[in-house]
Amino acid sequence: MSSEPQQTHFGSRKVPLDAKQEMVDDVFHKVAGRYDLMNDLMSLGLHRVWKDLLVAKLRPPRNRPFKHLDVAGGTGDVAFRVAAAGEGVDVTVVDVNPEMLRVGEDRAKRRGRNNVRFVEGNAEALPLPEATFDGYTIAFGIRNVPRMERALSEAYRVLKRGGRFLCLEFTRVDLPVFDRLYAFYSDAAIPALGRVVAGDGAPYRYLVESIRLFPTPDLFADKIAEAGFARVDHTRLTGGVVAIHSGWKL
Repeated sequence: MSSEPQQTHFGSRKVPLDAKQEMVDDVFHKVAGRYDLMNDLMSLGLHRVWKDLLVAKLRPPRNRPFKHLDVAGGTGDVAFRVAAAGEGVDVTVVDVNPEMLRVGEDRAKRRGRNNVRFVEGNAEALPLPEATFDGYTIAFGIRNVPRMERALSEAYRVLKRGGRFLCLEFTRVDLPVFDRLYAFYSDAAIPALGRVVAGDGAPYRYLVESIRLFPTPDLFADKIAEAGFARVDHTRLTGGVVAIHSGWKL
């Protein structure tokens, strides 16, 4: 007797769990070349501030070795910030999408960033040894992972004892009035920007829908703790548009 395939969400649609990764890959294949420009337009430039705050929480040391892993960060936006924070910092970027990685590699060459390397790999099965990194970041990527719990478990595995996990992710706005304004902007403006700037609004409609289906900060904190992390907390930013989630491998 055959069993029904396990289901998950791709935006507002239910799809087979094993099919989601390919669908997500197709989204980022379409937007890779304009990904950072669209981030600027969609967030009105605020994503830069949020990423600066993420790296400020990480606090890489300035004068001693620090090995850092940035996952789902193919274009290097977070990695370059971490790499610039200290002379002994070495950053590995892992992304499942080769087009996003090519954008990041080109940017690294232009900037002369020799302390950032790019590796193609899946957040659910990182091609890296355990207990290797002092820090782990994932910015706006965890909600696109089909099996979030596996990605969190992998983050725990590759961190050293004393290493810190940090995740920057959109969340649902729950402030009166602002929530309706934000919903209107998300539904109307973001896909329209995608059509004009990236030539396709569909990937951005998926991204908007995926934010609404992402767990609340409290529920996501529970998942981080279930993966083994201690001292789990989160900080909401910009009226709750995004949150920085933190945990330690102790």
